Amino acid sequence: MNKDQVKGVAKDIAGKVQEEAGKLVGSKDQQVKGLSKQISGKAEKALGDAKEVIKDAVK
Repeated sequence: MNKDQVKGVAKDIAGKVQEEAGKLVGSKDQQVKGLSKQISGKAEKALGDAKEVIKDAVK
């Protein structure tokens, strides 16, 4: 695993927590921010995955 994968997974989890917290308190704004963070995290993880594939292909 590279740093992009780790950071991406962490952002995704943080986004899920934020979304659920928003649901609990009835804040649509927090839910949207949580979803946005999840999307960002998934994209960052995908970038990390691509880097790993390239690194493995070079070997």
